[in-house]
Amino acid sequence: MTGACGPLAHGEDVAPHTHDFGQLRYAASGALVTTTRAGTWVAPANRITWVPPGHVHRSRAHGVTDIRLLEVPTPAPLPAEPSVFVASALLREAFLAMTGEHDPARARLLLEVVFSELARAPQEPLRLPEPGDPRLKAVTDLLHADPASPATLAELGHRTGASERTLSRLFGSELAMSFPQWRTLLRVQRAVLELGDGTSVTHTATRLGWANLGSFIDAFTALVGQTPGRYRAEAAG
Repeated sequence: MTGACGPLAHGEDVAPHTHDFGQLRYAASGALVTTTRAGTWVAPANRITWVPPGHVHRSRAHGVTDIRLLEVPTPAPLPAEPSVFVASALLREAFLAMTGEHDPARARLLLEVVFSELARAPQEPLRLPEPGDPRLKAVTDLLHADPASPATLAELGHRTGASERTLSRLFGSELAMSFPQWRTLLRVQRAVLELGDGTSVTHTATRLGWANLGSFIDAFTALVGQTPGRYRAEAAG
C-alpha cells in the first residue's frame, strides 16, 4: 500500500508508533527525521528511510515535508534494522510512481524496480545513537535543542545534575563513542539538513558551532564521504 502522509509543517512530530509490516518512507519535499531505539536518521529528498516491521519509530519534519509511504510485504530483501539509503533518480521516480498506482501488475513491476535500486544503493552512515539512561538523555536532549552549544560536558552535567565522570562513562558504555564524537555526529546530521535546504557551507558551519570552516569541512567529509560543497550541489540537483 502506498500513500502520502503530509504535508507536515516544519517541526511537526508524528508520535511513536509501530507497524506489523515494513515501511519505506520518502520526503518528496522537505526532510524527514526518524528516531528509533537504534538511533536517529535524517533523510532529505535524496534519501529513503527503511523501517522494518515491529520497530517503534517517531518522525519529525524539517521544512514543509511531503512524505510518501510504501508498505512493504514481508519477507523483503531489506536490512533487519532501520536504515537510510541514498536515492538514485530512478529509485525516486519509481517510488513516486507507486503512490496512487491502482494497477496491481504495474505496481509489482515498480516495486521490483524499487528493490533492485535499493540493492545497489549505498546506505547512509549517519546513524546517531540515542541513550536510554535518563541522566545521559537529559544531556543529549539539550544538545538536540541547541547543537551549536559550546558547553563542555562538565557544564552540561552541572545543568542536568550528573557528574562529568559519570556522563563520560555513559557515553562510552551506552553509545560506544565519546561526548565530542557524539556532538560532532549530531552537528553533521543537522548540516545535512541545512545544506539540503540550500544554506551555504560557510553559514552552515557558523550556525552549527564550528570554530572554523576547515574543521567543519574535515568532519563532514570524514562522516559523509564527500565535501559539504559537493553534497549541497548534489542535493540541489
